[in-house]
Amino acid sequence: MEVKVLDINGKETGRTVQLSDDVFAIEPNKHAVYLDVKQYLANQRQGTHKAKERAEVSRSTRKIKKQKGTGTARAGSAKSPLFKGGGTVFGPRPRSYSFKLNKSLKKLARKSVLSAKLKEENLIVLENIQMDAPNTKNFVGILKALGIDNKKSLIVLGDSNKNVYLSSRNLKATSVVTSSELNTYGILNAKKLVLTEGSVEGIVENLTK
Repeated sequence: MEVKVLDINGKETGRTVQLSDDVFAIEPNKHAVYLDVKQYLANQRQGTHKAKERAEVSRSTRKIKKQKGTGTARAGSAKSPLFKGGGTVFGPRPRSYSFKLNKSLKKLARKSVLSAKLKEENLIVLENIQMDAPNTKNFVGILKALGIDNKKSLIVLGDSNKNVYLSSRNLKATSVVTSSELNTYGILNAKKLVLTEGSVEGIVENLTK
């Protein structure tokens, strides 16, 4: 499929780029997308939560009350979960939430969201961005020219560009990644996906090899 290439002023350059049907025109697999997003979010969890259990609570070990004659249940320790300040029953423990997914499934998920973005006309192909120095004002000007300055957007570069990254770092609604860093959640979380010319080949190569 051919898509027109825009310049940084939002105008057509007269060039087109060929997007592979194997990557940008497949029938989206919703379950693959769900699993990949679930894994991504699971990997963001630190899993450092911890509640003190009965053996870890610091309280007196004396017997609270006599064994018989109180009319209530026996109680031998203030550390019991039944009392205020006692240990927690089956409380959270440190753990890893990560789980494994096959590479082929992850590739299918990324192809699915890329295809959906193109079908919804939320994918823009832009000429390569060149910046001599970090300049957020100029970068915002590019976003305005593309009409995405007020929309959540993800810009994908072919290679790492420090000046472009630093120019976008303070913008909450815009993220900049390279083609090798592209993930399903990032694509799905953005309203508009902007691919530079240099990134298209890398995306296709990563998802078809």
